[in-house]
Amino acid sequence: MTGDRRYDEERLGALFRMLPPAPTGWVQAAQQLPASRRSLDDIVARAEADLAFRTALVADLEAALTQEGYEPDLRLVAELRELYGEH
Repeated sequence: MTGDRRYDEERLGALFRMLPPAPTGWVQAAQQLPASRRSLDDIVARAEADLAFRTALVADLEAALTQEGYEPDLRLVAELRELYGEH
């Protein structure tokens, strides 16, 4: 912090308590992030190691994910499209 505006833990806690609660959608999205990240990492690793899978992903992302047992949610599909250049 700059100047005299230093906050100790108690002051920061008091300030955080003044904030409104996070929207339910934000909380749910945050709870889903670890599982989504694991799925994304798994799919990317497999695509890097398996040319046929990578080719299928590029040809039809949602169909390839569904065929391999992944649930193609919107965030996962958007991240994969960004990684593999499909827009």
